[in-house]
Amino acid sequence: MRYIERLPLPPDTVRGLAVRQERVDRLKASGTLEPIKEWDSGRKLKSVKTAHAVLRRMAGETERCMYCQDSHGTDIEHFKPKARFPGTMYHWENMLLCCTECGRFKGEEYPCTRDGSPLLIDPSKEDPWEYLDFEQRTGNITARYSRDRNEYSPKGIETVKILHLDRRGALSSLYRKSNKTLVEKVYTLIGVTIKDVEEEASKLIDIDFAGLLGWYIHGSGIHEDPFPLLKERQPLLWEALDRKIGRPDG
Repeated sequence: MRYIERLPLPPDTVRGLAVRQERVDRLKASGTLEPIKEWDSGRKLKSVKTAHAVLRRMAGETERCMYCQDSHGTDIEHFKPKARFPGTMYHWENMLLCCTECGRFKGEEYPCTRDGSPLLIDPSKEDPWEYLDFEQRTGNITARYSRDRNEYSPKGIETVKILHLDRRGALSSLYRKSNKTLVEKVYTLIGVTIKDVEEEASKLIDIDFAGLLGWYIHGSGIHEDPFPLLKERQPLLWEALDRKIGRPDG
């Protein structure tokens, strides 16, 4: 999982989604709303198709699922499930790109704290590696442990549980392979002269199929070899990576 910067929609698409949401709100108020049927018919709208296209662009050239980064993102996923929360069915901020498997696992799940805050990571609003950890040996994604609080991240626990991030063999294999490729490439860069750090940073991001650079640069993997050496010996490359990977509010 990686942080995904949300792109703006064209003004006419924003208006189109708003009009459709008004329809949903009216149907709900009258007691005649059928959420699944409504969404199935709304998918044919130009505004929804445009939103889907922008989500695919946000997901990168290979259009990976925003939850697992493994499979191809095939459909619009509602972070707040549309059947439970029809009031946000056509809200742009509630739309992500999801693969079939993650969509099946998540379904209508939307765990919250007592104050209503979501206990599921939204990769378009948060840095997932604040709540998640990576096991290099197994390739599994787990909840991040906080020494200060002496507990595992509740949001990380729920996200891992709902999406089965520690129980998907193919996903773990992808993460191990991605990590191996990334680490080997970083080792080759530590002692060389880099002419264009921006270009080299982009190349590293391109081979980072699983979004693990965020774990190494921003997460608990910052102390794992060879990244401390990269930060020490190639500070400009490190800064470029930090900037390109991005973080919310940064």
